[in-house]
Amino acid sequence: MKTVKECLLERTSVRRYEREAIPAETMEFIYKAIQNTPTSYNGQQFSVIDIDDQNLKEQLYELTNQKQLKTCNRLLIFLSDYNKISLLAQKKGLEMPAFTDTMDGVTIGIIDASLAMMSAVVAAQAAGLGSNCVGYLRTVDPAKLAQMLKLPKGVFVVCGLALGIPREQPDLKPKQPTSLIFSKNEYRQDRDNMVKELEEYDEVVKHYNATRAGGTSTNDWVSHILDYYDHAMHYRILQYLKDQGYDIKW
Repeated sequence: MKTVKECLLERTSVRRYEREAIPAETMEFIYKAIQNTPTSYNGQQFSVIDIDDQNLKEQLYELTNQKQLKTCNRLLIFLSDYNKISLLAQKKGLEMPAFTDTMDGVTIGIIDASLAMMSAVVAAQAAGLGSNCVGYLRTVDPAKLAQMLKLPKGVFVVCGLALGIPREQPDLKPKQPTSLIFSKNEYRQDRDNMVKELEEYDEVVKHYNATRAGGTSTNDWVSHILDYYDHAMHYRILQYLKDQGYDIKW
C-alpha cells in the first residue's frame, strides 16, 4: 500500500491501462472506502454503478469519445440518489419532503457523490491503481445515459471514475500555489497581487503543456478553461434534472 502522502500528493490522471483485471480484494477495499464516506446528515444521498461489462464500456466510449472508458478494467458511475430513501419512506407511510425541488437538495446529492468518488480515488491510489475522473459522462447526453443505466426518478449521474492497472505515468500537473487557494479568516482582498499570481500560474501551465510527456499543446490555463465554460453553456442540465424528478424551485 502507498502512504497517504503518496496517494494525495503524487496522484495523476491515468487514461491508459493494462488488460489485467483488478484483484477482487482490491475492489472490496475500494467498496469499503466508498461505503465509509462522510455524507450530509448520514443520509448517504449517493449510490454507485460498477461497470465491468466491456460492451457497455464500449458504448459509453462511443457516446463520449473518452478512450479511458473502454480501456479501464472497471468504471464506477457515482450518482446523486434520493430514490432509496423515497422507497423506504413510502413503505413506512412517511411523507417525503420535496427536497429534490431545492438547490440545497441537488447540491447535497452532488457533494455526497463527489466525496464518495474521492474516497475511491484515494483507495485506488493506495492500492497501486490508476484512475481518471470523467465528468463528461454527466453532460454528454444525460437522457441517453439515464436510459442506458436504467436510472429511476430521484437519481442522476454526477461523475464517472475509470480504474485499472496503470499503463502510463503522466507528468504531475502544476496546481495553483497555496497563496491562491487559501485565505485567512476572510477572502483575499489584494486583487492586484492575485491577478499577478494568476498570470504567473497561467505561464507555468503554458510551459507545462508545451513540454509535458505524452503530447504537447500551446494551451495556457485561463483561455483553455474558458473554452470549457463556453462549451458547457450548451448543456441543458436543468431540463434533464426535471426529467429525473428534480424540479428546482428555490
